[in-house]
Amino acid sequence: MSETVAEKQTTQAPACSTVFYDNSCPLCRREIALYRGLPADQPLDWQDVSSVAPEGLHGIPQAQLMRRFHVRTASGEMLSGARAFAHVWAQLPGWRYLALPFRIPGVPLLMEWLYRLFLVVRPAVQAVVRRIDARSR
Repeated sequence: MSETVAEKQTTQAPACSTVFYDNSCPLCRREIALYRGLPADQPLDWQDVSSVAPEGLHGIPQAQLMRRFHVRTASGEMLSGARAFAHVWAQLPGWRYLALPFRIPGVPLLMEWLYRLFLVVRPAVQAVVRRIDARSR
């Protein structure tokens, strides 16, 4: 007997994006914990890249995965930087509004520039968060 379309839809696994994050970064760890606590529209698979082999995942070396935020969408597209954040935000209640401007021409490029500027100061921000964490223990 053949399955109906409705039966096929309920038996297939839902589409899932994979979020690659650096769990060794205290700032990243806090942000991802916040995201993980929210009910996403689409399942998100959270992958800690700080503990993967140097050859990395999905053809991306670990060092590259550690330098920038990456997401592999349910359709298989690999996103990084600001576009990766926008993809995650679009799935999360309370954060979706941050993804809306990415639909405006020029905004994704501007946001990528801002993300790259953040990457320059990220080590200093990480150091501050590590000091705060050490004091609170």
